[in-house]
Amino acid sequence: MKIVYRGEAHAVEDGANALDIAKQLDRELYKEAVAVRVNGEVKSLPEAVTGGAELEFLTFEDADAKRVLRHTASHVLAQAVKRLFPQAKLAIGPAIENGFYYDFDVEKPFTPEDLAAIEKEMQRIVKKNERLERFELPRKDARKLMEEMGEPYKVELIDDLPEDAVISFYRQGDFIDLCAGPHLPSTGKVKAFKLTSIAGAYWRGSEKNKMLSRIYGTAFDTKEALSAYLTQIEEAKKRDHRRLGRQLDLFDILDEGPGFPFFFPKGMVLRNTLEDYWRRIHREHGYEEIKTPMMLNRALWERSGHWDHYRENMYTTQIDETDFAIKPMNCPGGMLCYKRRKWSYRDLPMRCGELGLVHRHEMSGALHGLMRVRCFTQDDAHIFMTEEQIEREILGVYDLIDEVYSVFGFDYHVELSTRPEDSMGTDEQWETATRALKNALDKKGKPYVINEGDGAFYGPKIDFHLTDCIGRTWQCGTIQLDFQLPERFDLTYTGADGREHRPIMIHRVVFGSIERFIGILTEQYAGAFPTWLSPVQVKVLTITERSDAWAREIERVLESRGIRAELDLRNEKIGFKIREAQMEKVPYMFVLGDKEVESRTAAVRDRKGDLGPMPLEEITAKIEEEIRAKAR
Repeated sequence: MKIVYRGEAHAVEDGANALDIAKQLDRELYKEAVAVRVNGEVKSLPEAVTGGAELEFLTFEDADAKRVLRHTASHVLAQAVKRLFPQAKLAIGPAIENGFYYDFDVEKPFTPEDLAAIEKEMQRIVKKNERLERFELPRKDARKLMEEMGEPYKVELIDDLPEDAVISFYRQGDFIDLCAGPHLPSTGKVKAFKLTSIAGAYWRGSEKNKMLSRIYGTAFDTKEALSAYLTQIEEAKKRDHRRLGRQLDLFDILDEGPGFPFFFPKGMVLRNTLEDYWRRIHREHGYEEIKTPMMLNRALWERSGHWDHYRENMYTTQIDETDFAIKPMNCPGGMLCYKRRKWSYRDLPMRCGELGLVHRHEMSGALHGLMRVRCFTQDDAHIFMTEEQIEREILGVYDLIDEVYSVFGFDYHVELSTRPEDSMGTDEQWETATRALKNALDKKGKPYVINEGDGAFYGPKIDFHLTDCIGRTWQCGTIQLDFQLPERFDLTYTGADGREHRPIMIHRVVFGSIERFIGILTEQYAGAFPTWLSPVQVKVLTITERSDAWAREIERVLESRGIRAELDLRNEKIGFKIREAQMEKVPYMFVLGDKEVESRTAAVRDRKGDLGPMPLEEITAKIEEEIRAKAR
């Protein structure tokens, strides 16, 4: 039979599977291939291939191949657990970003000692290099098999499938698991793995169901890649914003308010500095600021579509026998701001921004510091414009986002997400919107990835993914085109022809949310914020009481020039004071003794070490310039 590989037809033996074909086409490819795409669908290498199929062999560099490797690792984990804990019941075990997990119903939660034993058993399974064999059963027989094996969670999953479904399983040695696949050809291909943590997880994510024990792990194609990732994880632990937030007295999540952040005085300085910067740069880019109510009535949320499609995530109440909801998004309030008056095409584009506090009901298991909370401040902006202005406005937003991320030292990559299956609007609207986004990106001349079918239900979007200093990515900024809300809210403007027209709308954020961005910045800088962002920019440390008067004078000079200063006049040894200031990650320390008082100078230290004695005017000017330039 013939298959297509890299655009060329190749003759292969009838009945050959993808693994055989890889061996015939390219010996190196045979060694490196993890999975195969057959006519665009990812499959296991040992699966049979039909004539005429187009093949693409996947190495670990491909995201789909990573998922195949890690999914197989989750099966090795499940097999190891069943060997060591035969009474354990299997739930689910998918691949996730950077790893995998498997959920088990066990009498007692796993311990760190259990984890070490499970990992050793996994190594034995990998060393044995057992083949993963796929087989299929009708639904009735599949259910019977899982009942006989004593796996009630698998039975429940099968019961949710259609009556006529043919259900697939994978066997590796003495272990069988319900699974759609795909997988690696054998367990020996799981070359480098590590179990990383234990957690609790509700069955199917519902608090109404039983709490299961979840084991997390990760897997890579080489031990070197695994080692590099584990090093990154250790660095991430050191940078964990939750720990640093408490250590630096910036912010915290308290038991009295799960998912509702508290910001302390120093955290508020950081937050207000970010918001001041946001306001300044938006004024420069032609935005006006608005503020909309935190709570609005049900009729508004029905009009916007949130009451029908998002109500489970909204906090609601009744006032005067009328249903109200705390806003989960700022957009509907922005619509009402536009509707307050008549607009002409000469008034457009109209750019309005809002630092709006929104509330969303998140599951408790999904909460994570400032990264996933139940209330947060979105730096929303909405741009109302004519069709002719779309491309220009997109470019303007792109430039603003690029400018902001450059200030903080973030690299980023861009993704264009197109029309999903469940979408609103006409083909013409979607084609116009998608073409405008694509044209704008092409004009920027920077590379971007197209995510087919991943747009919002109301329009296509551009997403900006930041890369931090240890290689992690964060989706923050977004530009979304929307034809639907202007329609739902009957927004209009008077065109040059004197007739009413429907404006087109851009939704966009830069930070994403203030809280989450502060969390990202805290980890990016490991709490050692650039001078312009630091809650305390200078700490003035005295050696003896004789220096106190000079210290207070320096503090007044610094504060008068907009430099945030803090005095440490305690009767403590200077070495102790310096170490404490270093722990607080203060950018500059002025150490004052008799010599500095006499010479009207300060012995200056920064985070790197001792800068020596400097006149007050000289060091103050240096710090002022650092703040003005937002130097990193």
